[in-house]
Amino acid sequence: MGINLSYIEGQTPIDEDEKSGLKIKTITTRNELDEWEQLNIEDAIKWSIKIKKTAEDLITADFVRDLHTRMYGRVWKWAGQFRNTNKNIGVDKYQIGIELKMLCDDFLYWHINNTFTPHERVIRFKHRIVSIHCFPNGNGRHSRLIADILISKLYGEPVFKWGGSQNLSSESEIRKTYLRALREADKGNFAPLIEFAI
Repeated sequence: MGINLSYIEGQTPIDEDEKSGLKIKTITTRNELDEWEQLNIEDAIKWSIKIKKTAEDLITADFVRDLHTRMYGRVWKWAGQFRNTNKNIGVDKYQIGIELKMLCDDFLYWHINNTFTPHERVIRFKHRIVSIHCFPNGNGRHSRLIADILISKLYGEPVFKWGGSQNLSSESEIRKTYLRALREADKGNFAPLIEFAI
């Protein structure tokens, strides 16, 4: 039988090889997948609240991969592994490691030199890690959780609200506002995305 997935605007399709990495073979629909992923993500959030790390610990490819594994590792075999296919978004699969290293170096520079406000620094990181699109699935949710970790652990600020408590993975007006803010950030205007996040 296999999983039958439908996609909404802004979601990246999972290819057949990636679908074969599903650990829970009884999942057959998008709703079932979302429920299992959400349970896994909630455990990752609980873990993230307890971590005590410096910027040098958090802003690494290892941490980026570890967080993705903690968010999706009970659902997907490839959780925490960089994608090995090209998608409709993101850098070429062979450039992921290089682009992520440059992003981490940039963020550490901004952090050390107090470039931008803390909110803008973190939102720029969140936006760019999605544009790299490190993983086959879950990049948006991963980027939002890593942003929450950075803003709270490095700057002592409350985690972002992301437009309220609605699920940004389902079709809604709040998701449309989020996608518009992301498109503005693509053009270098981060104000709408910062406002949406706060």
